[in-house]
Amino acid sequence: MDLFDDLPEPTQTSGRLSAPSASDEEEERTAKRRREDGGEDVEVKRVCKEGLPELKAYVAARRGEREEMQDAHVLLPDLMGFLPSQPELVSRLSYFAVFDGHGGARASRFAAEHLHHNLAKKFPPTEPGRSCRLTCVSVGRKPSWKDGSTATCVLVVDDVLYVANLGDSRAVMCRTEAAADGQQKLLALALSKEHNPTIYEERMRIQRAGGTVRDGRVLGVLEVSRSIGDGQYKRCGVISTPDLRRCQLTANDRFILLACDGLFKVFSADEALRFVLNVLQEAGVEQKAGLTEEELRFEAACQQLASEAVKRGCADNVTVILVSIGC
Repeated sequence: MDLFDDLPEPTQTSGRLSAPSASDEEEERTAKRRREDGGEDVEVKRVCKEGLPELKAYVAARRGEREEMQDAHVLLPDLMGFLPSQPELVSRLSYFAVFDGHGGARASRFAAEHLHHNLAKKFPPTEPGRSCRLTCVSVGRKPSWKDGSTATCVLVVDDVLYVANLGDSRAVMCRTEAAADGQQKLLALALSKEHNPTIYEERMRIQRAGGTVRDGRVLGVLEVSRSIGDGQYKRCGVISTPDLRRCQLTANDRFILLACDGLFKVFSADEALRFVLNVLQEAGVEQKAGLTEEELRFEAACQQLASEAVKRGCADNVTVILVSIGC
């Protein structure tokens, strides 16, 4: 299987993202030749791509009817400061993640505190996807406690998304496309793959390892077939190897939604995206110092989506992250 599962991309229209110019491509080729020459007296220039979309992240969390908030999240619009050395040909590095804990909050908090640090240590600009996979595997095996956690992590390298996920938390892209009647068509692009024991490949792996699937759960207990932690289930075929997807941002992309399964128990992906779009299009918005109207709308959409999930009867923890993709 390929390391990356590329998502389909519509023909890009004119907008905030532009193709690299001839001078940009020549500069990249020059930088590559300089690195290959290995000359100590030659300065390698860092390539700065113009027209990168601006990313801003918003989060809302609700405890629901649970006694404890077991979710955790990370918002790092600038991950560069965590790298041991600055990459030469990368202009922007961002990281956003949601972790849905079960059996306790230790695994989700551990992942939120450590995964991006480990990723930064392993990050090579030529193979960011491999870095994501190795990081999830290493972090997923370390906790010896019985707590477990899902993980849905988005690494943005310039204008390319690398999404690694374990379990049933999800990432969805809101992309618009011109329809035949001239209207804008909404596309909900899945950036993650759900891992539960009822999926054939997951069930077969669990059974080959000597485990069983009862009532849609591993050993009749665990709802997910891949996770961080869950040490007692690793012998039953529950693994910490994530699925990876790569997606090129386009001028038609509006925002990215990351959320735990608490949201998707009461919302389909399409419904969640349309709910956000409706809030973004509302006429009135309360002004707050230091925030633009667009920022206020995204903040309101994020908070209202999480609250609506609870109103619809979700008793689970709910964590929602919206990453706006702007000019």
